[in-house]
Amino acid sequence: MEFLNTPIEYLKGVGTARAEILKKELSIFTFGDLLYHFPYRHIDRSQVYAIKDILPDMSYLQIKGRITSMKRVGQGKAERLVAELNDGTGVMELVWFKGIKWIEESVKQGKTYLVFGKPAEFNGYINMPHPTIEDPEQAQEKLYKHIMPLYPTTEKMKARGVDSKVLMKIVHHLITDKRFEVEDNLPPHLIKKFEFIPKKEALLHIHFPQSNTLLAAAQYRLKFEEFFFVQMRLLRYKVKRTQTIAGIPMPNIGFYFNTFFNEHLPFALTNAQKRVLKEIRTDVKSGKQMNRLVQGDVGSGKTVVALMSMLMALDNNHQACMMAPTEILAQQHFETISTLINKMQVRVELLTGSTPAKKKKAVREAVLNGDVHILIGTHALIESSVQFKQLGMAIIDEQHRFGVEQRAQLWKKNHIPPHMLVMTATPIPRTLAMTLYGDLDTSAIDELPAGRKPIKTVHRFDTNRLAVYGFMREEIAKGRQVYIVYPLIEESEKMDYMNLQHGFDELVKHFPMPRYQIAMVHGKMKAQEKDAEMGRFVRGEAHIMVATTVIEVGVNVPNASVMIIESAERFGLSQLHQLRGRVGRGAEQSFCVLMTGYKLSSDSKLRIKTMCESNNGFEISEVDLKLRGPGQLEGTAQSGVLDLKIADLSKDQDVLKEAREAAQLILQHDPNLNHPQHEQLKRQLISYQQKLKWGHIS
Repeated sequence: MEFLNTPIEYLKGVGTARAEILKKELSIFTFGDLLYHFPYRHIDRSQVYAIKDILPDMSYLQIKGRITSMKRVGQGKAERLVAELNDGTGVMELVWFKGIKWIEESVKQGKTYLVFGKPAEFNGYINMPHPTIEDPEQAQEKLYKHIMPLYPTTEKMKARGVDSKVLMKIVHHLITDKRFEVEDNLPPHLIKKFEFIPKKEALLHIHFPQSNTLLAAAQYRLKFEEFFFVQMRLLRYKVKRTQTIAGIPMPNIGFYFNTFFNEHLPFALTNAQKRVLKEIRTDVKSGKQMNRLVQGDVGSGKTVVALMSMLMALDNNHQACMMAPTEILAQQHFETISTLINKMQVRVELLTGSTPAKKKKAVREAVLNGDVHILIGTHALIESSVQFKQLGMAIIDEQHRFGVEQRAQLWKKNHIPPHMLVMTATPIPRTLAMTLYGDLDTSAIDELPAGRKPIKTVHRFDTNRLAVYGFMREEIAKGRQVYIVYPLIEESEKMDYMNLQHGFDELVKHFPMPRYQIAMVHGKMKAQEKDAEMGRFVRGEAHIMVATTVIEVGVNVPNASVMIIESAERFGLSQLHQLRGRVGRGAEQSFCVLMTGYKLSSDSKLRIKTMCESNNGFEISEVDLKLRGPGQLEGTAQSGVLDLKIADLSKDQDVLKEAREAAQLILQHDPNLNHPQHEQLKRQLISYQQKLKWGHIS
């Protein structure tokens, strides 16, 4: 393995200058790093296609034919070089917009060439823009005479002459070196069960496959392995936690819980809420530390579940805390919980960055001596100056907004780590939850409270705006209120403001004062101004709230029944779903109107269609995963788990399931990996552990 740890500059074809760009752009420092820089696609150059069989939607392909004519067409910037290629079955145009002079000098009319590129359609005819064109005899001598790998690069690399072809050559130098050796890191029984090809062969064929069958075998082996080690790390951590970390025993359900449930609960719990509370109850009385993720759509009643979980801690003489990512959300939780238990002898306090110093000091003292039962706040809760007398339950809301280290700080607030409940209103696809939170027990509140009607979502084009205004007037006449949200364009705050201001001015024409009142909030307003405008809307003094951001309209207004999202195609699916959740909080029918222009990409059309057809956040999250991939979904970047080189959570769900089940089976029979056949596996996990700074996930 020493060979793979060799610094990259010592590989043939690299040298100091190329090593520098590889390190800077791709974090390739060693031979091993290069070996695991996998191709993002392979192109089959073993097959030569006939022109008569080519369709415009086909991928990259190869043709062998004779150049029968070449001529320049157009003038100035529109000038292009057009050549005709004849292979005996048909004729196809080859088109170049750049490098025309070089092509004219190097390509000879009447000669046969091997042409490679992606077909396209123009004016009803199939052509090939910017193909590579080579002498057939020379092409056969090159590395890519069979299946050619294409490697991820960057613009800076290309500018320095290090493109996919250069990477291909240096990877070839690496794997043909006589010192190249790789030991198998999966247990023999797994290799036999899944009929994996050996690890060394898998690595050879992922870069330079001799056939599509061998490429598929290499991909399967490497994807499984990647998922398998992620799952082994998560599940081993879970085993270790349950074996070694004692939990605070909470056997009692008593005065606080029962009084609230019997006398102060303002509505009947849904079956989903009851089920989740039962799961939490089982965890906290088990003597093991609870580590549970609760997922629930906007408006599903997570806050009540959180409160009742905290009351379980109070019934067992412990304190509880709840941490939220923003002051607005912390304030909202504080007000909701204080209102729910205002007739009970429970002291609830709020601690955020803007809490006055004198108040902060008083709250910290009351928390330390046990006078505060429930503490709600932001990151301020994890400061070392906040000490509890006896913390038994820690709840983290919208947990994806906190880093691993921040979450782990709450563990240290008690000599026995408190029970942990992490909550999210962003439903996570099943595969992503399995990978990100594989060491947590998961619960889902997948049912809305009784009496809530599903929100009706419709798509309207900008040309239907007058009809939408008419609908708004009808709803306002019934005593309802309306949100209108504009997208935030990060590149141009000025443009955001102009869009918002233009929309506001347009609204005023159609909804004149004083008959109609319109509130407006945007990022450039001072906090006091925002609060004042929001206050008008919350109190029902304004009929319409116009805003630019999601968080600024993050207030609970049961009377608001219409959400209009302008330029809806510029929002992600999860954003659209979160925004829609701002309405539908009362018993009346609510509506969400997605406004767009006519020009929509296929992805935008799918997002709009999904929103109109489904109110289920879990279904929506699965579509979002397929559209955006795991790396762009909220919260995954900071997790450290999703640094996947080859596996894809949105496409390889079956492989993930196999890998997780295999890891579970091994740990079930050999939790400490002491069996001789797991010796190599144990070594591999230790080396992974050293590479990744793994903290607690919750």
